[in-house]
Amino acid sequence: MREPKRVGVLISGRGSNMRALVERAQGYEVVVVASDKPDAAGLAWARERGIPTFALSPKEIGKPAYEAALDRALRECEVELIALAGYMRLLSDEFVANWRGRIVNIHPSLLPKYKGLHTHARAIEAGDRQAGCSVHLVTEELDGGEVLGRTEVPILPEDTPDTLAERVLAAEHELYPRVLSEFVSR
Repeated sequence: MREPKRVGVLISGRGSNMRALVERAQGYEVVVVASDKPDAAGLAWARERGIPTFALSPKEIGKPAYEAALDRALRECEVELIALAGYMRLLSDEFVANWRGRIVNIHPSLLPKYKGLHTHARAIEAGDRQAGCSVHLVTEELDGGEVLGRTEVPILPEDTPDTLAERVLAAEHELYPRVLSEFVSR
């Protein structure tokens, strides 16, 4: 049996997808949780479980220095794969190129539809019957990499962006760990 892949998870907030990745890990192990927000709630959860953390605000030192420090922290933890889990910062083309093929992201839409922000409102406004979530490889194009897996979530007549977001998030918690496990076993 081979060693589990070493995954670094990047978060910006509560870290609910990070928790799902940690709790349902198969074929991979979360070895560090990093955040661009030192007060992100998900960092405390990771620390309580003995997972090393890295936190630094890019506002303090600028994006290039921040990304260099993040890259160092990930490499010091011998990370093989990066999972973006509610990480709300765009990574530079240089950072993405240095980790090409080894960064995955969960996005709250059925890509290639609704890249970027406000996905739930956009799907409702368009009159779509289905929303959902997608796990994709990260490339220099925003939400443009190969889709590795997706789950559809029906849009109900009474849905608001918030109610739809709740159901899509529940689907993300199921999809992301499964797709990440499949990806690391390739």
